Amino acid sequence: MLLLASVSMWRRPAGVPMWLPPALGALLVVTLGWLSFGEARAALDDVRAPLLFLVVAVPLAVALDDIGVFAAVAAVVDGGRHLVAWLWVLAAGVVVVFNLDAAVVLLTPLYCRLARRHGLDAEALALQPALLACLASGILPVSNLTNLIVAERFDLGASDFLVELAPPFLIATGVGYLAYRRACPTGGSLQTIDEPVDPTALRRGLPIVGFVLVGFTVGDAVGVEAWIVALAALAAASALTTRVRWREVPVEAITVAAGFVVLVAAASPHLALADWFGGTSANDQIRSVGVATLMSNLTNNLPTALAAVGSIDDPGDSWPILIGTNIGSVFLVTASLSTMLWRDTARRHGVVVSPWRWTRVALQVGTPALVAATVVRIAVSH
Repeated sequence: MLLLASVSMWRRPAGVPMWLPPALGALLVVTLGWLSFGEARAALDDVRAPLLFLVVAVPLAVALDDIGVFAAVAAVVDGGRHLVAWLWVLAAGVVVVFNLDAAVVLLTPLYCRLARRHGLDAEALALQPALLACLASGILPVSNLTNLIVAERFDLGASDFLVELAPPFLIATGVGYLAYRRACPTGGSLQTIDEPVDPTALRRGLPIVGFVLVGFTVGDAVGVEAWIVALAALAAASALTTRVRWREVPVEAITVAAGFVVLVAAASPHLALADWFGGTSANDQIRSVGVATLMSNLTNNLPTALAAVGSIDDPGDSWPILIGTNIGSVFLVTASLSTMLWRDTARRHGVVVSPWRWTRVALQVGTPALVAATVVRIAVSH
């Protein structure tokens, strides 16, 4: 069932939606008794918070766009010769400090606006938040939901991530930028294009954005989950726009992820994962990165992290796994919730990227970044 659902992400009969095979597979494994209802519910409870965040995050971004926040920010950003590089740094910083899902939700509309304003290729600029959601998301526990799974499992803190994962992920971010510039020429001449902007948009919208960004960091420290912060921000934004865009909830991405969580929970006891993860030698770490990368792209990085971390006892074995589930999940659109969320967000702003196009770019950018990060991780551990 897991294999069939994975293949369906690429090949399925015409007219069959992406969410149906993994959802149907999950239903069948429970119905046939291969996984009890209680076990399925427990597996979904482990990803309850990230899935709830997705329910709220996209309507929040749409509400902010309705207010005019993204158009207003695009109007005040100075182009400059190094605009593309600074936007790469900005996206990396938002991913690290405020969570990868926040980055794709908040920055993708802004980067689409900036591309139009400065006459640049919109697809090339819009790709930045999604690529960095993978390449830069291992530096702090809050950067990625996979990190939070590991941090909770082994009671790890920010200092542990900074010491063990900051070097490989910083290298991946730098190498990824060089590869990105070759793979995605932005074109254009950085000429400013006039666009009418609501002068009150920043005054009305930026306090909500600030609340979201601070809330993700402070809220995590005091035990307030990210989806609650986003829900409060959505309430404030909806009060200004007098409507809630619930139709924008990425139901397909949520259903795909939930289906794979159940399928991986059913399959993992039969996969002998303890034989594939763990060990401190260079070969052991390369194997852990490779298997985590493969599993993330066959299924999704959230269930992969849950299954892989559940198979190890030493927290030191989790670092290569996170390189594979975070950076390694870049290659397929379906391998990360943030990438699926980004694709839906970009589409609403006129940038349509097919799964094949995404994979072509991701292979060019992600492959050298993943190799570089793995080499640095091995060097740090020895």
